[in-house]
Amino acid sequence: MFLRVAVFFTLALGFILTSCAPEGSQTVLAKFGDQKITLGDFEKAYNNNVGNNDAVKKDSLSKLKNFLNLYVDFRMKLRDAEVRGFDSDSEMQNELLDYKKKVGVTYFLETHLVDPAIHQLYDRREWEYRVSHIMIRPDSTGDAAAKKLAEDLLDSLKNGADFATLAKKYSQDRYSASDGGDIFYITAGEVPPEFEDAVYATQPGHIYPHVVKTPFGYHIIEVTDKRLRIPEIRASHILASFYTKSKVPDTTAARLKIDSAMAELKAGVDFADVAKKFSDDFGSKQQGGDLGYFGIRMMVKPFAEAAFNLKKVGDISPIIETRYGFHIIKLTGIKPRPTFEEDKDNLTKIYKRTRYQAQYDSLIAELRKKFDYRINDVVYNEVAAQGDTGKINLDNPDIDKIKNDSLFYFNGGSVSVDEFFNKLDSQPGYSPKFLNTAGFKQAVDKVSGDVLLEQQALILDKTDPRFASLMKNYKDGIYIFKLQQDEVWNKLKVDSTDLYKYYLANKEKYKWPNRVEFKEIYSRSDSAINHYYDLLKQGESFDSLASKYTERSGYKAKAGDWGLVDVNSSDLAKDADKLEQPGDYSKPISFEGGFSIIYLVKKDPAHDKTFEEARAEVSGAYQEVESKKLENDYIDYLTKIYKPKIYYSELDKVHKSN
Repeated sequence: MFLRVAVFFTLALGFILTSCAPEGSQTVLAKFGDQKITLGDFEKAYNNNVGNNDAVKKDSLSKLKNFLNLYVDFRMKLRDAEVRGFDSDSEMQNELLDYKKKVGVTYFLETHLVDPAIHQLYDRREWEYRVSHIMIRPDSTGDAAAKKLAEDLLDSLKNGADFATLAKKYSQDRYSASDGGDIFYITAGEVPPEFEDAVYATQPGHIYPHVVKTPFGYHIIEVTDKRLRIPEIRASHILASFYTKSKVPDTTAARLKIDSAMAELKAGVDFADVAKKFSDDFGSKQQGGDLGYFGIRMMVKPFAEAAFNLKKVGDISPIIETRYGFHIIKLTGIKPRPTFEEDKDNLTKIYKRTRYQAQYDSLIAELRKKFDYRINDVVYNEVAAQGDTGKINLDNPDIDKIKNDSLFYFNGGSVSVDEFFNKLDSQPGYSPKFLNTAGFKQAVDKVSGDVLLEQQALILDKTDPRFASLMKNYKDGIYIFKLQQDEVWNKLKVDSTDLYKYYLANKEKYKWPNRVEFKEIYSRSDSAINHYYDLLKQGESFDSLASKYTERSGYKAKAGDWGLVDVNSSDLAKDADKLEQPGDYSKPISFEGGFSIIYLVKKDPAHDKTFEEARAEVSGAYQEVESKKLENDYIDYLTKIYKPKIYYSELDKVHKSN
């Protein structure tokens, strides 16, 4: 009931803590009843309200006083919530519990899996490694034989065999075997995690000491280089293709062309002009050879190697050869490494795609041990036995009769068959009506994993001060909202008589500005708009032409009518206001990449709004005034009860106590 507004209200006050602040000074800034507000309490709240500690230190004493007054009011309200027994309100406590589970699970996964992983990924992606490998697939020989061959090859390498020679002979990666196993430069997030971990654990010039298994097979990994990574560069190129006139390569003609291009470059001719004259890459030549930004693995290896070896913007490569022809490359831009925050979304996507599921499964396995998770084999088997019938759900009488029996247990509770199916209903991708025995096992694993994560979330505030602060402040938000509801919003009555009195007392605030109503024919074509203008001069109806021809989306059905609008709301409205009499229309006007003809319907000079016209504004303003009055009445009530004492003289110690 209170969830959304409570969160908004607490955020608006700025009292939700996003980090654990130090304890701070115990100097007392205020007292009320038996409560104290210390300098440390105040600093935590103030820092999180402003969000910038350096800015806080420059704030004036009057700002600090105003905030202290608000904070005292806030704390008195929380004390009032205690007195009213909100801690015993079942509705609010159930919502807190539900919030704790949902937010706690997300928080736990973020802090224990995602956040550490993406920080490691960011750090790793500062570097790139040049890697060679020998890959043995288990497809034909079987897993054991593939592993044995890989281990034998690794032993040979340890005894002095040449890596490139063995790769050419044995590697089953057809893309790299002919290059001695070289797969060029890689960085974190681009290869299977097992492969990546081995690479980052190996120094250049060394072979990883163990055979590595990935979904593709068994690998022997050699690191040949390590360097700081440049995420992307921008380059232009000139291509002399081997295949300009036939499917048979003509390397001689291509060489003559690229030599001619290089000669002009050395003579000082602009690279873009030379590219337009000579390049056979028709996708880039008209842009002066520009290829835009690209990463090192987006181009064929010889091209990428030459391009990324250029050091400064403006550098030009020697002639290089790829399978497409001869190239000359000019470096035109270097994209800097993004900050962690700039790269965070991308890092998260990479992590979720590469490592998340395996780490999530490992975490759930740890929680199963921690909470002593146990399946009730008898009940589980009774349900699973219905898999072949396609009736694994409560509509099955054999399952319905055991719906109250526990399906699995954990420290602190159990989940019945009935509860299991209720939880399963909310799981995307799972339908009890279509489960078989194998699907039932997956569903139990999924539901039990979620339940164990919720159990972890329920105790998270005992070990994580930041989460404990978040929960405390969310609870405060719910309580404050409930108090505002009881003391302000439920007491606020809007009576038509009172509204009208308020309107009369503030009538000068509610006025219409100068307005104009006009119609428009719009076209992107100047010839078309001039044709419509000629038709108007010949006596054609404006409404008829607008209904047929105006190109502004949604306006044909309205015959181009913009309605009654503020004269200053748009350039079209201003132009319409320049027309003198209703029925006048303008010459074609250039507007928004096209052309418009405007027809004046009427002008409406500025005047007072009637009560009915102003009613919505009056109601909003009246409710704001009355709610402030009720809020002040509530604060006055609390002040009389608790008689707060505020020590403004101590505020000069703010941010000097740590």
